[in-house]
Amino acid sequence: MTTSAPRSSPLALTVLALLHYQPLHPYGIQRLVKDWGKEQVVNVRQRASLYRTIERLNGEGLIAVRETGRDQQYPERTVYEVTDMGREIARAWLEEMLSAPKQEFPEFPAALSNLLLLTPEEMGDVLQRRADALAEQLDGLEAALAAETERGLPRITRLETEYLRAVTAAELEWVCAVVEDLRAGRLSWSKEQLDAVAAGPVQQ
Repeated sequence: MTTSAPRSSPLALTVLALLHYQPLHPYGIQRLVKDWGKEQVVNVRQRASLYRTIERLNGEGLIAVRETGRDQQYPERTVYEVTDMGREIARAWLEEMLSAPKQEFPEFPAALSNLLLLTPEEMGDVLQRRADALAEQLDGLEAALAAETERGLPRITRLETEYLRAVTAAELEWVCAVVEDLRAGRLSWSKEQLDAVAAGPVQQ
């Protein structure tokens, strides 16, 4: 009987990475994710998801129970530590995630491929709303970077925020350019053009 390899995920990698530094209980993991600004790239708002991930990692032998304790202020808490296999798997996951772009099928490109359900005016309106939201996100990322710098965090802990800022700024620039082209009439099409595309390539 063959055993499948442990399944990677951003949350699972983050749990293993944090346990590299010190043994932690789930609440401590959740707090560190927030304190280090990683909630921008890892969703720990759903505590149940974190507990399921920890349970899976424990079952796969990537982490182990270090101790279970209780004090007067808190209920019983289980402290976990990373195992040697967990350290090896975390490095393998990290190297793969960093080196190999993954086709993730995000929503926005899928929506762009179906924009023709809207009129040009409607396209401009909805994309302008996205541009406004992106501008707000960009302001938040700039503020987060400034706060992290002020707290004295080394740059290595801010790279994910830098990446999100760069990607958000690039998307905002592109969306604004598309909206401008729609408004100016530079982005246009005809029913005949679309019918020809739908008909497929011309047979010789």
